[in-house]
Parts: sequence; structure tokens; C-alpha cells
Amino acid sequence: MTFAEFRSAPDEPAGHGAPLRALWQDAAGNWDAAHACVQDDSSAQAAWVHAYLHRKEGDSSNAGYWYARAGKNHSTGSLETEWEAIARALLLEDQP
Repeated sequence: MTFAEFRSAPDEPAGHGAPLRALWQDAAGNWDAAHACVQDDSSAQAAWVHAYLHRKEGDSSNAGYWYARAGKNHSTGSLETEWEAIARALLLEDQP
């Protein structure tokens, strides 16, 4: 799936892991559903999305914890730029 296809998908894309589903839910305005997608996923990818979600929520301290779990620096750019960077990275990893 390309980034453009992911970004414009009218429904949560099937066949993708929790981190991508969480980003789709977040873009659809469903923060709680996005958070639920990654809450119990222990992967570094889920931690990165989890960090982004808590940053978006305004909880910088909690976001910092999740960035550390993901092995990522605490983002300081726009939320839109970070969302796109995460989605593009996860979609690349998701390619066969």
C-alpha cells in the first residue's frame, strides 16, 4: 500500500499491524481507538505511535517515555509532519 492509498483509505486498512491501524484511527479523529490499537503492542513501532499519540494529547512526559521505548528522539516538529514520517516508515517496513 502506498502512502497516498493509506492516507485516503475510507476504512481502516485490513491486513496491517496495530501501529498503522492506530495512525489511520488517529487521522480519522479517533484518538481513543488509536490508543487502544497500540496499548498492548510491545513493538518499537507501536511505542513510536504511542509516543506520537501522547504528544498529540499534550502529555509530554508520557510521550517521552514512549519515545525512549521506541528508540526515537522526542519529536519537536509539527504533529502532521511526525504522523506522515511514522506512516511512511511503517508502510516501507510493511512491504514484502
